[in-house]
Amino acid sequence: MDYDFAHLDLHDDSEEAVARRRGWVGAVLRGFRDPRPDDELVDKWVAHYRADEVDVSGAWLPEGEFGAGPMPVATYASLDKTLNAGRELLPLRMITDVTTSASHRRQGLLRRLIEDDLADAVATGVPMAALTASEATIYGRWGFGPATFRVGVEVDASPGFAFRDFTDPGRVELVEPADAWPHVKAVFDTFHRRQRGSVEWPAQYEDIHSGSYDFNDGGPNKKIRAAVHLDGTRQVDGFVIFKHGEDYSVRVEEMIALTTDAQLGLWSFLASMDRIKKVTFNLFHPDDPLPWALTDLNRVKTTEVEEFLWLRVLDVPRCLAARPWAADGTVVLGVDDPHGHAAGRFEVTTSDGVATVAATDRPAEVEVSAETLGSLYLSAVPALHLHRAGRVRGDDEAVRRFAAMADLSEAPYSLTGF
Repeated sequence: MDYDFAHLDLHDDSEEAVARRRGWVGAVLRGFRDPRPDDELVDKWVAHYRADEVDVSGAWLPEGEFGAGPMPVATYASLDKTLNAGRELLPLRMITDVTTSASHRRQGLLRRLIEDDLADAVATGVPMAALTASEATIYGRWGFGPATFRVGVEVDASPGFAFRDFTDPGRVELVEPADAWPHVKAVFDTFHRRQRGSVEWPAQYEDIHSGSYDFNDGGPNKKIRAAVHLDGTRQVDGFVIFKHGEDYSVRVEEMIALTTDAQLGLWSFLASMDRIKKVTFNLFHPDDPLPWALTDLNRVKTTEVEEFLWLRVLDVPRCLAARPWAADGTVVLGVDDPHGHAAGRFEVTTSDGVATVAATDRPAEVEVSAETLGSLYLSAVPALHLHRAGRVRGDDEAVRRFAAMADLSEAPYSLTGF
C-alpha cells in the first residue's frame, strides 16, 4: 500500500488541519492504549508542541482507501533540546510519540519516519538523538543504546526511621504547586547544567509539575503536593513533588536537590510526615546518600531497575569531545553503523579529561556497534562489562586501555521522560 507520509503544520488552523491534529493525538493515545482525547487535551498538546517547535509527522491511509481519514496509522514527533554530556550541553534530537496502528505493523512505517528524522538531524548538525522507550527490543536496530537506568526504591518510614548524624541547616516548606513552579524550574535549570546525563525539560513539564493539567485524568491535577528546601540563607536549593497514596504511603513524582543537605532534608521531611509508613520513588538518584545516612540502610529497598534514556550517536567526533574522560591515552575506535551516521574508525586521544577525535585509516583496536556506543556514551555501563558480553571487541590490552579512558566514576542520571 502507498501510504501518505506528511508533516503537520501546527500553526494552520484550517478545518482540515485541526481535524488532522486531533486525529494524530487520538492515534498516539490509541497506540498507548489510553482513552480518546477531549478538546482540552488536544489544545494542551498543540500548545506545548508549538512552544517547543516540535516536528509532528505520520503516515495516513491514502484517500479512497477503507479507513482513510484524519487519523494516521503511524505517528512520530521530534524536537531539539539539550543533553548534559559532561563537558557541555550537547544539542539533542528528542524522539517521542512513536506509534503504529495494530493493523499496519511490519509495513516499514516506523523505519521510514525514524530514518528520515535521523537524516534530518545529521543534515542540520544535531550530533545526538535520544528517546525513552516503552519496549527494549525495538530501537537497537537504529543504533540506540540504553544509556541511563531508572531505579525504583521503597523507603520504610515507619517508627525507627532515623539518620546517623544529620541536622538540616535549612528547612522544608510546603508550597502550592503553582506557586512552587518558578522555584522548581530554577532548581532544575541549575541541576541540568550540573548533572551529566540530564535532558532538558519539554514545555509540558510546567503543566505537569504546577498541577495545572493532569494528562492521565484530564483537568487540573488536584492530587499533587509540592515542597521546597531552603538552605541556611533561605535560598531554594531543592524540591519534591509528591502524592499521598493508600495505606499511609507517599509517591514521589519528582525530586531534585542541589546539595546533600537538601537531599537528606527532603527525605527527612517526607518520612516524618504524620502517619506515613512508606515513601516510593521510581527515579532514585544513583548517588543519593540516603541508605548510608540512615541508622538502618535496609529501610531503602530497590524495587526495580530498568533502562531509561536511550542515546544514538550521530556525529562521533562531536559527541566524544563533549564528554569527559577519566585517563590519558590513545585508542583507535571502530564503529559499525549500517545506517552510516557513526560508521568509521576514529583516533581518540585524551588528555586532562578532554578528547581529541579524528577519522583515521589506521586499523581499529577496539570495535563497537552504534548501539553499543550509545550505551557507552554516558558510562552507565562499564566498557569491560560490555567486553565480557561480546559487545566491545578487541584484544584485552586495548580494551583495558579504552576502559581506563572511557569509564567515569560518577554515574549519569536523567529524570526527563518524553
